[in-house]
This record gives sequence, C-alpha cells and structure tokens, in this order.
Amino acid sequence: MQSATTFEGIIAYPITPFDAAQQVNIPLFTSLTERLIQSGVHALAPLGSTGVLPYLNDGEKEAVITAALQQAAGRLPVLAGVSNLTTERTVYHAKFAEKAGAAAVMIIPMSYWKLTDDEIFQHYDTVARHISIPIMAYNNPATGGVDMSPTLLKRLLQIPNVTMIKESTGDVQRMHYLRRELGADVAFYNGSNPLALAAFAAGAKGWCTAAPNLIPALNTQLYHAIRNSDLPKAQHLFYQQQPLLQFIVAKGLPRAIQAGLQLRGTDGGFLRSPLQPLDDKDMRELERLMEGLG
Repeated sequence: MQSATTFEGIIAYPITPFDAAQQVNIPLFTSLTERLIQSGVHALAPLGSTGVLPYLNDGEKEAVITAALQQAAGRLPVLAGVSNLTTERTVYHAKFAEKAGAAAVMIIPMSYWKLTDDEIFQHYDTVARHISIPIMAYNNPATGGVDMSPTLLKRLLQIPNVTMIKESTGDVQRMHYLRRELGADVAFYNGSNPLALAAFAAGAKGWCTAAPNLIPALNTQLYHAIRNSDLPKAQHLFYQQQPLLQFIVAKGLPRAIQAGLQLRGTDGGFLRSPLQPLDDKDMRELERLMEGLG
C-alpha cells in the first residue's frame, strides 16, 4: 500500500455548464473554475457527479479536463474524474488525464449489470497498470449503482497506485472502519456533504464537495477549525451550513448548484436534458437558506 497523497482539505467540484443549445460551455466552465480557485479551495475535481460525467461524450470530457488543468496552471492539484461503464474507456480517459497533467484520477465503478468484487478489483487493477499517477477509488452507490464494501475497498488498496478512497454512502461507520483497519497513513475522503464534520472527526483527509461553488468560506473555515483542533468552532461552522448541504444533496447537485449560482448573481449556464432546473418552490427554499448564510 502506498500512503502518499497529493490531496488534503477542500476538494471542490465544478459544475459542467451548458449553453442554451445544451452544448458544453467551456468559456463559462473556465470562469467558474477560476472562481473556485480564487475562493481558497485546496484542489479541483472536474467530472465527478456534479460535473455530470455520464452525460458527456469523449470529446467533451477531454475538453473539460483540459480546461480545468489549463486554468489551474499548477496553482492547485487537479483530480480528474475518468469513470466509464467499460474498463477500456476508463483506461482511455485515465491515460488522457495523466498525459494532460492531472495529479490523480478518480474512478467510480459504474454498473448496468451487477458487478462482483473480483470484476471491480480487475477493473481498477487494469486501469492502474496503464497509468502511473494515483487513483482515488470512489464509492457512491446512489450514482454508480455499485456499493463497494469496506472489505473490497481495503482490497483495492493492494493495487500499488490506488492510494485514496472516497466514501459517499453517508455511513460514517464505514469511515471509522477504514481508519481503524487501514491506519492513519491511508488517505480516505468524505463525499457525503451532511457528514462533513463527522467524517473529519473520523480522520478523513479531505472533503470532496460542490458546496464551495456557493459557500466556500464556510467550507474552508470548517476544515481549518478541524486542523486547529477547535471542535466548538468546527461544530458552529458545520451547523450553520448543514441545512444548505442537505438541500443541495436532496435536490441533486448539478441543478442545485446551478440555481445557487444564479441566486448569487453568477452565470451557472444551463443543464443538459433530462436534468431540469429547480422549480419555483425549491428556488424559494434555496434562496431562504442562502440568505440565512449571508
């Protein structure tokens, strides 16, 4: 097992904005990415669930990864999402991300048919043998359709460049298991917004989140409070943002972040069908939550 990792802190997900014709709007993506960089996040993670990875064709994925890396320009590391239903296409996108300059790639096993543990292990092992940069194994059954058990996640770390685990099931006990079984040196990350405080308390190295698009200061302040062992401050900061974190997850990150940017006076572009904007009722609730946070 390797223990080194490039990533720590707030790992921000940019959305993938579209124009009125539902084509990827790279200039707007570049602008929104710079906005995240300026907000003080510690890393970028384009093409996760928030970036609607499954809705993009190969050329669009490559354009988004390239734009993120060009905009970051070495100022902070980029963790590129490269997941695909097939191993062959995952290898293709992982090799592209490495060549483009990504510091690491994030892979979630995506399934139409139910995958066995051996199939998932072989999937990661095959990708790993084609690249030399680190891999973050991403577990999110709500979006990928596969729930990787803690035992399987531990097994994946036998693959030399699988060095990071992102847990998004919302089960903090899994994080405690990973911390206990793998030790403090193995990097695991929280991908469940409502568990941000609990995950840091369990030893998470970082928080992968779309929330910095809307409330970056609260996100980074929470991380720094944890780093400074200031639990009362961390609790106060988390409980401030918790209702908004729960809302954006419940309503779907791409549409909720796009709507929140609009309420902030920032162009968030359009969505790609079948995704639709928040309805009026949800917009009013989101506005209320954001006004409560200033």
